[in-house]
Amino acid sequence: MHPGKHACGSCAVACKSLVAETMSSEPVASPPPVVPRSLIRHEPGVPVIRAVNWAGMIALYLKEVRRFIKVQLQTVWAPALTTLLYLVIFTVALGRSGNSVLGVPFADFVAPGLIIMGMMQASFQHASFPLMVGKVQGTLVDYLMPPISTGELLFALVGSAITRAVMVGLAVWIAIALWPGVHVTPRHLWAVLWFGLMGSALLAFIGVLTSIWAQKFDHNAAIANFVVAPLSLLSGTFYSIDRLKPAFQAISHANPFFYAISGFRYGFLAEADTQVVTGALVLLAINLVLCILCYRLLATGWKIKA
Repeated sequence: MHPGKHACGSCAVACKSLVAETMSSEPVASPPPVVPRSLIRHEPGVPVIRAVNWAGMIALYLKEVRRFIKVQLQTVWAPALTTLLYLVIFTVALGRSGNSVLGVPFADFVAPGLIIMGMMQASFQHASFPLMVGKVQGTLVDYLMPPISTGELLFALVGSAITRAVMVGLAVWIAIALWPGVHVTPRHLWAVLWFGLMGSALLAFIGVLTSIWAQKFDHNAAIANFVVAPLSLLSGTFYSIDRLKPAFQAISHANPFFYAISGFRYGFLAEADTQVVTGALVLLAINLVLCILCYRLLATGWKIKA
């Protein structure tokens, strides 16, 4: 080998060691910090949650459910006791004489109507409370400020009302099933579920409308006493409309509560005083109309936004 090649090799090694020392002495730049998405600022009007806010909607739903669970003696078991007293009174007054309606004993006929009536009234009481009380107590902002859409707010209110109605219905069903001489075994489960949910949703939407409109407790009580109670009692719960005159039969068919009670009764007795499919479609159409109306009123802020 030539001496020059050794010199060049030693120079190259020296240069590499010098570069390595220089690079090791310089500070290494750290990667930029990761900013959480919750802290990123957005321009005004740019939606941050572009899909369904499941966390917010479920949180509001659970909050509304806990509201009636905390006082379940009043909101769940008291309606069950009241409905059982209705059954006892009407059974003693009319059932002992051997009366039958739609080919079944009177007690078996009236029991399903009492169950769905208790569910519907509980659904209305729950849905008509939150927004109205928010106006009275000045806490309405708790429903308007959270980052949830109008549809999510409506779903939480209606869903919690239906949940309370289902719990009341189960409590009433258990209480009536334990009463001797009354048979409440479902024969068509689909009818029990469909008309139970549709009837509860119907009163939930009416309750939301009442809660939007009402400015004080008297307004809420007026709808409950002069609208909900008469429609419930005159819906065929305690009688069959076949025994009414044609004019009153036509009035009964104009009552949406009648379709819910008649269809729910069909689920237990396999007998109804109207077309079950017609009643199912009527309830579905009415609920869709009420849902759209509630959504529009909440979106525009009628009676709830300054």
